[in-house]
This record gives sequence, structure tokens and C-alpha cells, in this order.
Amino acid sequence: MSSLQISSLLSNTLCSSSSSSIKPSMHVPKLPIPLSIEPKPSRKLFEELNGFSHTIPTLQDTSLNNNNKTTTTSKTTIQLYAILEAVADRVEMHHNIGEQRDNWNTLLLNSINMLTLTATAMAGVAATMGAGGAPLLALKLSSTLLFSASTGMLVLMNKIQPSQLAEEQRNAKRLFKQLQSHIETTLAIGTPTEEDIKDAMNKVLALDKAYPLPLLGAMLEKFPKRFEPAVWWPLSPKRNNKSKIFNETKQGKKNGWNEGLEMELRDVLEVVKEKDMKDYERLGNLVLKINKSLAIAGPLLTGIAAVGSACLSQGHGSSWAPIVAVLGGALATAVNSFEHGGQVGMVSEMYRNCGGFFQLLENSIQKTVEEDEEQRENGELFEMKLALKLGRSLSQLRDLATKSAYSRLEGSATDEFASKLF
Repeated sequence: MSSLQISSLLSNTLCSSSSSSIKPSMHVPKLPIPLSIEPKPSRKLFEELNGFSHTIPTLQDTSLNNNNKTTTTSKTTIQLYAILEAVADRVEMHHNIGEQRDNWNTLLLNSINMLTLTATAMAGVAATMGAGGAPLLALKLSSTLLFSASTGMLVLMNKIQPSQLAEEQRNAKRLFKQLQSHIETTLAIGTPTEEDIKDAMNKVLALDKAYPLPLLGAMLEKFPKRFEPAVWWPLSPKRNNKSKIFNETKQGKKNGWNEGLEMELRDVLEVVKEKDMKDYERLGNLVLKINKSLAIAGPLLTGIAAVGSACLSQGHGSSWAPIVAVLGGALATAVNSFEHGGQVGMVSEMYRNCGGFFQLLENSIQKTVEEDEEQRENGELFEMKLALKLGRSLSQLRDLATKSAYSRLEGSATDEFASKLF
């Protein structure tokens, strides 16, 4: 019995040891590298594997000699990242300078109003003093000097229009941010091309020209002869009309485009031209005239007040000189507060920017319609972008096109603006 027990124990031990030795053999042995190899393995990892180091030049040559796609992609990507860094720097620059010029508007407005009101008070006190003497002369001379200083400062302030400058920088910051987002999207969704590089460069230069940073020699004209919309996009040469004729004769739907969508865009464009663009041109001209009148009236009133105060100092004109000095100073303060406190220059720049938005919208629609269907942006995507720019849904955009078509057939004007944002 004891021998049988010993033999059974030995057999169990052997079975357990054999089963334990068999189980690990069923697993895949650990390799020095993981099973999921990275798309671009490092050179050091391959050199650690014996017998594989000689294949590295072959892999690199194969990837680089594939019509030089990898090299070209790397070059254009680096260039586009360089442009992206410059655009981000422009955003910060316009932000800082915009805040600075907004502070100019507040500080100059407060300083000029304090000078004008102080000079007006001095002229009034001097007019109440019957007898002459050193105190009377001091008040009159101080009033004249303060009126003269406020006149000079007001001429400079009306020339540069700090509120309009600040609005220019805000618009430039927004447009550069828009360009920054466009470049980031281009880098994220695909491989950039040379056309993307040229397009980004042209847009940066066009924005620099439309919204210059320096004042001397590069500042935009604040009082042009007539209202002109802002232009911040690169102007492309006119295209040949052959592509337009080709598109009009094509039938069917291709790349999201069809004849109905093209007619819809033309109808929407008619509303933009007849309603939005004309309305903003009218309002822009009105605000421009108001700003010109206020810019002339402010310094003129302070100058008249300075003359009245100077006449008081000479001892004659006692009946009209105090009225001219005090009334001129009070009116100048009111005009200056309305012009710069109300930021009429900023409103003028806002209308100029909105006019440029509609002008760009018109150019975009015309350029897209005149292109070959294969070269256009996808029609459904373009329609969605247009609806978002106008603050409408797709159904509202199509209803607007239908109303425009019916109004044109009936010979009446559309009673609705295209944009619901501005």
C-alpha cells in the first residue's frame, strides 16, 4: 500500500509539473517590440533589432521618393505654421494698440473738457469783476491760454479720431483671428498646398494694408469725400466669362451644385445689393457728414471763445465778449462730448466695416458662380456658410430667395433685409 501511495504521489507531481510546463508554452512569447508597430518607428528602435538596421534607408527613401510628397508637405506645413505665428502676433499687437487708442479717446476727452470748462469759468468770473488789476488780468489771460490749448488739442483729436482708430484695431483683431482659425483648420483637416501658402500671405498683407498700425504716413483718411466700404481681402483679377457660360449650359447636379442653387444665390445677392448695401451706404454717408460737422464745430467754438476772452483782456467789448467766451466754451464742451463721448467716429468705422462685409459677400458669390463646378466649393457647404453669415437658417435663406424672385417678377422692391446680424 505504501508503494502504491508513493507511486500515485509521484504521478500526480509529474502531471502537475508537466501541465505547468505546457501552459506557458501555449502563450505567445514576449517580443522585444510591441505587436502594434508605430507608423513611423524611430531609428534607435530598429538599430536595436539585429538584422533590421539595413532596411532604414530603404524605408526612408521609399517615403521620400514617392513623388517628393512627404518633402513638399513638410515644407508647406512649416511655412503655414510660420504664417500662423505671424498672424497670432498680429492679433496681440492689434489688441494692445486698440486698448491704447481707446484710452486716448477717454483721456483726451476728459482733458479737453476740463480745460474748456475751466477756461469758461475763469472768463465768467473775470466778467463779473468790475475794476481792473492784476487778479482780473490773470484770470483773463489764463482763460485765453486754456481756450487756445483746448483748441489745439481738439484739432489734433478730431484729426486722428481715437474712437475710430480703436474700432479699426478691434476689427483688425477680429479678422486676424478669423484668418488664424482658417489656417488652423487647414492644418487640421488636410495637407496644405502652395496655393494655401499664397492665399494666407495675400490675406495677411491685405489686412495690414486695410488696418495699418502706424499713424504718421499710413493712417487711413478719417474724412473722405464720400463713404467707401472697407476692403481687407486681396483683390483677384477678373476671370474670363467662358467659365460662366459653361456653367450656365451645364445640366444636372455636381459637387453639390445645380441650377436651382445658383438661382437662389443670385436672388439673395439681389437683396443684398438693393437693401443692405444701399442702406449702409446711406447711413455711412450720413454719419460721415455728422462727424465732419462736429469736427469743425468743436475747434471753431473754442477758438471763438478764446477770441472773446482775449477781447476781455483788452478792456473793450464788455457787452459781447463775456457772452462769446462763456457761451462758446459751453457749446464747445457739449459738441466735444457728443462727438467723442458718443464715439461718432467709431460708428462711422462700424458702418464702413459692415459695407465691406457685404461687398466681400457679393464678390464671394459672384466668384463662386463664375468658377467651374469642379473647382468650386461644395454647393451645400457654401449655402450653409452663406446662411450663417446672414444670420439665417437654410429654410429662411431659401424663403428670402423666393421672395426676391417674386418681387423681381412683380416689379416691386423686397421689404426685407438679407442680413439679420447687422
